[in-house]
Amino acid sequence: MPETSEQDFSQQRFSEINTALQSGMFVYVRKMFQTMPAYDIALLLESSTSKSRNLLWQLVDPDLHGEILEELSEEVRKGILKSMDPEKVAAVAEGMDIDDLAEVLRTLPDAVYQEVLGSMDSQDRARVEQALSYEEDTAGGIMNTDTITLRPDVTIDVILRYLRLKGELPEATDSFYVVSRNDKFIGSVSLADLVTARPEQTIAEITDYNTIPVQVNMPDTEVATLFERYDWFSAPVLDEDGHLLGRITIDDVIDIIREDAEHSMLSMAGLDDEADTFAPVLKSTRQRSVWLGVNMVTALLAVAVSSMFEGILSQMAILAVLNTLVPSMGGVAGGQTLTLVIRGMALGHIGDSNARSIFTKELAIGFLNGLIWAILVAGIVAIWKQDLVLGGIIAFAMLMNLTAAGIAGVSVPILLKRMNIDPALAGSVILTTVTDVVGIFAFLGTATLLLS
Repeated sequence: MPETSEQDFSQQRFSEINTALQSGMFVYVRKMFQTMPAYDIALLLESSTSKSRNLLWQLVDPDLHGEILEELSEEVRKGILKSMDPEKVAAVAEGMDIDDLAEVLRTLPDAVYQEVLGSMDSQDRARVEQALSYEEDTAGGIMNTDTITLRPDVTIDVILRYLRLKGELPEATDSFYVVSRNDKFIGSVSLADLVTARPEQTIAEITDYNTIPVQVNMPDTEVATLFERYDWFSAPVLDEDGHLLGRITIDDVIDIIREDAEHSMLSMAGLDDEADTFAPVLKSTRQRSVWLGVNMVTALLAVAVSSMFEGILSQMAILAVLNTLVPSMGGVAGGQTLTLVIRGMALGHIGDSNARSIFTKELAIGFLNGLIWAILVAGIVAIWKQDLVLGGIIAFAMLMNLTAAGIAGVSVPILLKRMNIDPALAGSVILTTVTDVVGIFAFLGTATLLLS
């Protein structure tokens, strides 16, 4: 009997819950939720319609609300928080990590946000306000303040006795951070080194002074790159003066990597990476119409170029047939280059220092691909229509467009990045416009000169 995958098992369980919900078996659904991880409940909520989602949320144990909110996408979380009273949101906030709580509060309307802050005690409010003072997509925006600090002159025996009295460690603790009396960061001590050191040794003797800290204003994508490069499990976060502010753990970084991947994938289609799959029809239509409008404008530009050659198109029907081939090949070739360059920029492989090298390489690839396919297509057209001139025209247009596609595939994302525009969002539209216009103009323009 074949094994059931985790995804199949989850879908099976979701189907069972939906069936019970439709049958009015609310007590049964509530009991099932008590055995399910927070992530699975969040996934179920995201996979449900708005009407079912509100009912399911009422059946969830309030003690799990905080954990589930942390796992939800921003759009779904907004919808659920709108239905909750500020007092209930504040109660949920009590058990949440500061970084997750700050992320949740950023999605609230200002009036509700102020009410939630007002219902907190002064200590929690101060910690949340500090977290909210940092930009959302920076190290400060994702760091947590639940950090155990050590003094360099204290012995191992004293530290171990302190930890035993404390009873528990913050989640995902693999290191402790050594600081001076004014909280200046000195280094780190791994948990493994701490428990295996001799009791009479001091913290200073086992401190790693080469620990690389993260600056509080560093973009979260750069933080993720550092974690990947150095295989970190956690990292200290410092302010400009070298004071320890908190730490970032691998679970936060995994979220960043996943969100960046979703963003890149959905941006290519002009969709918001936080979009709710089961959002109301009118809302989804409005969101997508914006991008369709942008595409319409660029498509009209290509139509305008085609209309300049109505005379030659009316004389030779075969030109209208072949007119789609050149732009299509250019679009595919340019898309390959664009995807490669955006990926390289995201991974930190492409920057100002090597932009010229990648430009030269892709220009050469575009020219060689253009040459290969120009000869092949020209041969097919010349044999098909018994017309060498027509074959030569499409060969020239193919060579020009694939070369232009290589140039645009590199230059468009680099220029957009310098203008602080997301290449994944706007790059494909601009590239398609370039390959359509160049392809049509090269093909029909050359045909006009040689055949009319």
